[in-house]
Amino acid sequence: MLSDPTKNAQSNLSKPPNGSSRFVAQDTASGRSEGCRVDPAATKGTSVIGDDLTILGERITIISQNKLEVSGQIHGDVHGKQVVIGKDGSVIGTVCAEKIEVSGEVRGSIRALTVALYESARVDADIMHQTLSISEGAEFDGGVKRAKETSEVTPVLDAEAFASQPGNGNGNGKASNYGRYNGEATRS
Repeated sequence: MLSDPTKNAQSNLSKPPNGSSRFVAQDTASGRSEGCRVDPAATKGTSVIGDDLTILGERITIISQNKLEVSGQIHGDVHGKQVVIGKDGSVIGTVCAEKIEVSGEVRGSIRALTVALYESARVDADIMHQTLSISEGAEFDGGVKRAKETSEVTPVLDAEAFASQPGNGNGNGKASNYGRYNGEATRS
């Protein structure tokens, strides 16, 4: 019987306990464990989905513990502490973060404490927010609802906790009970 080397490699990775800055891998040939210190401060930073990257699939959710810059194309949901969608970036799905900045395209829904749509933004999405700014020239078609509680727009960034929530999948649908807006932002 042949064994799957991928499965063996995954099963030999020990999960660090919560709050630990230590990663342990076991060498199956020698049975020896090797540790590699990971400084928690070093894990802070920015993750980038470059303009040469397209992510497609059913029920895909990308979760970033910190800042995520999207210059590529994503067909799925994006959750992060801060999400920046660049001029060439596109998300078809739900974008949820504490702060979301859009210069590119979003189709689906946006949930954040703070949302900023810049002049090059093209958004066809319902937005739930606590603070919203729309620059002159931004294209926006969708509903807007101000969250009553911060918990309504606070992202879940723990992958295990997120996976255990019912109904989490590709949120390409529109939410209801939003005030509707269709047009381009102009200066008054």
